[in-house]
Amino acid sequence: MTVSQKWLFIMKLNCLIITSLLCTANLLVASPGKAQILKETKVSVGLREESLRSAFTQIEKQTNFRFAFVESQVSPYKKVTLPLRSRSLLTTLELLFDNTLLEYAVKNNTIVVIEKQQGDTAANYSNPAANWQFDRTIKNADIRVNGIVTDSKNQPLAGVTIAQKGTDKGVTSAADGSFSIYVPEDAILVFSYIGYKAHEESVNKRTSLSIQLQEEVRNLNEVVVVGYGTVRRKDLTGSVAQVSGKEVNTFPTTNIMQALQGRASGVQVLQNNGSPGGAISVRIRGTNSIYGTNEPLYVVDGFPVNGNPTFLQNADIESIDILKDASAVAIYGARGSNGVVMITTKMGKKGGRTYVDYEAGYTVQMPTKKLKLMNAQQYAQFYNEQAVNDGVAPFFTTQQIEDFGKTPGTDWQKEVMHNAPIYSTNLSVSGGNEKTQFAFSAGAFQQDGIIRNSDFDRYSLRTNLTHEISKMFSVTSNLALTKINSNRQNSGRSNRGADLISGMLSAPPTLSPYTDNGAYRRLNTAYPFISNAINNPLTTIYNVTDKIDADRILANVGFTIKPFKGVTVKISGGVERSTDREDYYAKIDTVTNYTGYARVNNSQRTSYLNENVATWTAKYGVHGITVTGGFTYQNNIYKTQNGEGTGFISDVTQTYNLALAESPGIPGSYYEKWVMLSYLGRVNYSLLDKYLLTLSFRADGSSRFTEKWGNFPSAALAWRVSDEKFFEPVKFVNDLKLRVSYGSVGNPSINPYATLNQLFGSKTIFGDALYNTLAPGTTLPGKLKWETTDQFDIGLDAALLENRIRFTFDYYKKTTRDLLNRVQLPASMGYNDVLRNVGKVENKGVEFGIDATVLQGPLQWNVSANFSRSRNKVVKLYGGQDILGTSLYTGNINDVVNLLREGQPMGIFYGYKEIGYNDKGIPVFEDIDKSGGVSAGDKTYIGNPNPDFIYGFNSNLSWKGFELSLFIQGSQGNDLVNLNKAATLDLGMGLNLPAEVFTDHWTPTNTQAKYPKITRNLPGNMSSRFVEDGSYLRFKNIQLAYNLSGSSIRAKWLRNAQFYVSAQNMITITSYSWYDPEMNVFGGANSFTQGVDYFSYPTAKSITFGVRCSF
Repeated sequence: MTVSQKWLFIMKLNCLIITSLLCTANLLVASPGKAQILKETKVSVGLREESLRSAFTQIEKQTNFRFAFVESQVSPYKKVTLPLRSRSLLTTLELLFDNTLLEYAVKNNTIVVIEKQQGDTAANYSNPAANWQFDRTIKNADIRVNGIVTDSKNQPLAGVTIAQKGTDKGVTSAADGSFSIYVPEDAILVFSYIGYKAHEESVNKRTSLSIQLQEEVRNLNEVVVVGYGTVRRKDLTGSVAQVSGKEVNTFPTTNIMQALQGRASGVQVLQNNGSPGGAISVRIRGTNSIYGTNEPLYVVDGFPVNGNPTFLQNADIESIDILKDASAVAIYGARGSNGVVMITTKMGKKGGRTYVDYEAGYTVQMPTKKLKLMNAQQYAQFYNEQAVNDGVAPFFTTQQIEDFGKTPGTDWQKEVMHNAPIYSTNLSVSGGNEKTQFAFSAGAFQQDGIIRNSDFDRYSLRTNLTHEISKMFSVTSNLALTKINSNRQNSGRSNRGADLISGMLSAPPTLSPYTDNGAYRRLNTAYPFISNAINNPLTTIYNVTDKIDADRILANVGFTIKPFKGVTVKISGGVERSTDREDYYAKIDTVTNYTGYARVNNSQRTSYLNENVATWTAKYGVHGITVTGGFTYQNNIYKTQNGEGTGFISDVTQTYNLALAESPGIPGSYYEKWVMLSYLGRVNYSLLDKYLLTLSFRADGSSRFTEKWGNFPSAALAWRVSDEKFFEPVKFVNDLKLRVSYGSVGNPSINPYATLNQLFGSKTIFGDALYNTLAPGTTLPGKLKWETTDQFDIGLDAALLENRIRFTFDYYKKTTRDLLNRVQLPASMGYNDVLRNVGKVENKGVEFGIDATVLQGPLQWNVSANFSRSRNKVVKLYGGQDILGTSLYTGNINDVVNLLREGQPMGIFYGYKEIGYNDKGIPVFEDIDKSGGVSAGDKTYIGNPNPDFIYGFNSNLSWKGFELSLFIQGSQGNDLVNLNKAATLDLGMGLNLPAEVFTDHWTPTNTQAKYPKITRNLPGNMSSRFVEDGSYLRFKNIQLAYNLSGSSIRAKWLRNAQFYVSAQNMITITSYSWYDPEMNVFGGANSFTQGVDYFSYPTAKSITFGVRCSF
């Protein structure tokens, strides 16, 4: 028998079976007993533009009935919509086959579906379920009501259920929000949609309606992402803040974490500098570590990544969930001490539709402000006065000073800074059906810096795919590819004009950038009193290149198995790989190196992850339980190679042929590897949905430590008070939940080989020969264990006035013990120091967040605010001895800025307290130790980089498609060390200075001046003079948008569009004297030297014009 003959036989056999069943169909349907069984059988069937076969599948899963049908008769019905609710099987079948050309009959446990005997066919119905009538007939007295349903921004809502109140009659809205329904002229229609408030509308003989639904304020059933799973917000026992993808995508940023600033309580985001792609620091509930990292763990679609997620585009983000307390983060064990940031990217949705979304933006960036520096005439007069005060002949003549007065001189800030653009664009395609959901996106972000010849370009591709192979098996894959190209400018941590920003602010206004022949002017030889380190900043910009070429790959594949009811097993494997290449070249005619200098650095980091997690969920009456358990394995490898050379005969080859260097440097390389094996478990239990318990545990084994294993448990309880009977009289409170949690987490961030005896290579001379040697390092290996953070949290979640007002409150106390730090050793030991677990630090504070719907209706106003207050204290240090921070050199100052001391906040500013001037105009410091002079014993606490509190406020006002939003963010009570001002006391180097130094310095007639006498004999001490109030309030974003629906312009190809203009950082209220109070030039993962501004790359204010379209 051929294949075609086999298929013919099978088809005939099927038709024979179905015909045999139909021969007795009239008798079967007429049977009262069979109809009673259908009526007594309850099913819950819900469809949204799905096939009729999907309904059959749902019924078969819930009952013992099976369907028999001819495929060609059922297949035309592909877009059936039926609201999900519990009904009898009899009613469900009637609703399914109403307005179709199908009918059914029942034999035993088989439901036979056939086509009605009539001349019409299903092809005559363009969409048999587009306007689904839930009742069997349309009465002659009914009228046809047409309309459209939109949200508060006039965007159409597809899939809204429109039902006649008190009946099962209803329809669902189409993709453009339109609907049509036959109802009595006095009917009441009920409009309902997930995430929106139900709305009732009286028809009152009208045939056309326009309905606008209002969003629910943070639905209690919305899902929050937690470690290795999700949970309904109403069942949450931990402290978790959620930021939506819409909020993340409000304005363009190089790092998505910048968008979190001021949007989540307890989260402090610091921009270390304003350069394109510049680093940021994130602190969740304070600083915990001295030696290890203080950055949170970032998890992207379930994969713990290395460092900040700069490879992600804002438009790709679905949501960001910040896990803060022990209950939420303990499932990540040894890496949870600084909190966990869960990042979820966008995924396609079920429904059979494919959507195309496009957005583009153009931004103009501008310097936030210009510093008022001395002009040319003031500069000449200033240094003539210094010469006289120091007994030296003045350099500038009277005629020169008069000539300088005719022009302000060179504005070096204008020469270096300019307005710069950002171009951003993103295209995504997403969709799916019952089996497969997908999302694809491609994006580009191109930012030029406000410092000339600096930029950051990012190009990304991302795909997310989920496919259900069968009822038991499904597969999920995530792939993100990112290319980053960047040109950096040397800024920060330099002095006397040696780097770009320092040079820009120090260059004499009396000198032009170019010589008469067009060459860059050398500034360090212009005057006999000028610094020999000062560079022409334009030389730095155009003759020095520092290019970064980076590639990122994040790939993850997961297989999900559902072997039994309520049991899910997920096995996943993934890889993250980052490769970076830096090419640095200084041309032959630069000041710093006349002969040319080249450097190449290559690095590669690869992380492999395998996770195996099983979840069991069950419901037994009033008891609900979810158990999660599994194990993970992660392998991380980091490699570097570098080379350099000095002295080139030409600039042509730059970094591409280091062998041409006259003096090649010694090449270097580095390799490190660490692995971590973990076992994890969590139990969620609920009683009556109002008494909630969460227990979690993780055991981590790391190759980094001598004591390799650490155990990290947590427990949390929650009580939904609002569900108690005694609370029923309190009608205005819709939800009230109390939470309490306690647990332990860890911090593993040390060098992978810190516990081992390491040998380091060097060159040693024996006799007349140079030999390669190996020798032990300067740090004695120690027996180390995890830093452990114990955290207690008590919180409250509440919703008032029909969920129009929602707020959350938390009090927490974190104690981090076994802090890692270096302990000094006697010289006789042969080592400088040893790494030990020696300290303890405490963070405690309160957090408050609120969001409210102030106005509803055509004019809608939503506001939200958050407030965080944290107190940090060093509890214990080794031997009670202070730990000094990094010694900073400014040319005239070489001193420590930050200090750790028992009983004080971490990183307090440490130095001399200036109390005035002596009779010669020289600063005088408080004599604390009564030694009669300036000594180390006079140093004291002079400031605190930790804020008293941080806050954010957001307002969104919408009316008839127009939308106005305002976002304010700020910090209060923190101090900043403005090391830029150290130059104001470095008066022997010919540096340009703020104009107020010229107008308000000490003279015999002005003894209460702000600045001391102009002389090179000023003391170089770190003092309170350089500490300023770093508090600020910033209008982070103001946006005006217009939302347009495709239906309003009769464009069926367009779902909606938004046109907007926004302004970022336009207003900053602060008393800080320099560019920006947010600067944190020494910020980073491994430093407690915080709150220092030292010639940082300035931040920008900007205006963005953009459009977002969905098709």
